[in-house]
Amino acid sequence: MAEVYNWQIGREMEYPYAESRPEKQWGAVFDLNKCIACQTCTLSCKTTWTHGEGQEHMFWNNVETKPYGSHPLEWDKEILDRLGVQEWTEEDGEYVYEGDTIFEANDVDWDEMAPDDDPENIHGQGIEGYRPDDEDWAHPNIGEDEPTGEAIESDTHIPEGEEHPTWFFYLPRLCNHCSFAGCAGGCPVQAVYKRQEDGIVLIDEESCQAFQECVRACPYGKSIFNPEKGNSQKCVGCYPKVEQGLVPQCFENCLGKIRQHGWINPPEEADSSNPIDYLVHDAEVALPLYPQLGLEPNVYYIPPINVPDDYLVQMFGPRVTEAKETYQAARRGDEEYRKLRGLIHLMGSTEWRVEEFEVTDEEAIGYDGDGSTVARVPMEEPQYERDRFDEDNDAYRLDIA
Repeated sequence: MAEVYNWQIGREMEYPYAESRPEKQWGAVFDLNKCIACQTCTLSCKTTWTHGEGQEHMFWNNVETKPYGSHPLEWDKEILDRLGVQEWTEEDGEYVYEGDTIFEANDVDWDEMAPDDDPENIHGQGIEGYRPDDEDWAHPNIGEDEPTGEAIESDTHIPEGEEHPTWFFYLPRLCNHCSFAGCAGGCPVQAVYKRQEDGIVLIDEESCQAFQECVRACPYGKSIFNPEKGNSQKCVGCYPKVEQGLVPQCFENCLGKIRQHGWINPPEEADSSNPIDYLVHDAEVALPLYPQLGLEPNVYYIPPINVPDDYLVQMFGPRVTEAKETYQAARRGDEEYRKLRGLIHLMGSTEWRVEEFEVTDEEAIGYDGDGSTVARVPMEEPQYERDRFDEDNDAYRLDIA
């Protein structure tokens, strides 16, 4: 039975293929405390990649309102129900997932599931998953801005630092370009592959034979069937831009500046000058989405501080409380977390990929792969208080800029 090491769940797990990590791994961090669901990222992606015939229902990038929103409909509830109880154990600060991943839930012997030329031998059927119905793709904005929690009165005072009694938050999603991709593991003709130069997961549409096993095997609902072309399609990580040292479309057009694109290394190879490594491995403030599924996704999220931990732990794993505390300390300006605060300021400040950063007394600086400066942001925003009365224009100025 094939075994690979998944550092996000702290143990070896079963997978259809042997472990083969790329030379570099495309990675990203999203700060959920800054997302305003303007959907600019969604539209920039759609107008670039999914405006063709048969792609009307496709959103390679979408923003959901949690806890009630989802596209396709109930994608997360569906896979979590199928996996059942998901337990983590902790010892000396290290967490291990004790439940089943989607590759383990059906007790498949992957050595006996080797792909061959027989189309009846569907290689990925042993992966736990489901294929959304047509109706499930029809409501991309379901649940938008719908809150949950306890009711509050109009005169309720919310003490500083406490979770809100009612809450929701926005979750931007795209393909996670997983290290152990379900779509690649499920394809019976191996039309889904992971690029060695950057870890981006792509579909060879000419090789695709429309089995839709990648659609069924991706628990995140990010491999989508095009009925007009007769093949599956998915987010391509904007690889033409990545090859030029640029960030993907949805990153460049993000108004809230919540996104950081770069390379992510395994923990033992982490580089503290690399923005993604620092956020994930050093500060441990950015967490993977549903790590218990077993795919080792490479999009990470800084969890929202206004949401109860019990909900977030199921979504981002057992380090949520510590991640929120670290983020809040950086926001307060605690000197210990000055480097983290500077990097948060740097997020989304340039169209170029930041591969190295530093924080000085005055500013945070980002560098590209050649060491050239591509971004500078001040640690403190300059402020200027204008005179209340403008004598030249005989007008009162009541704002502060």
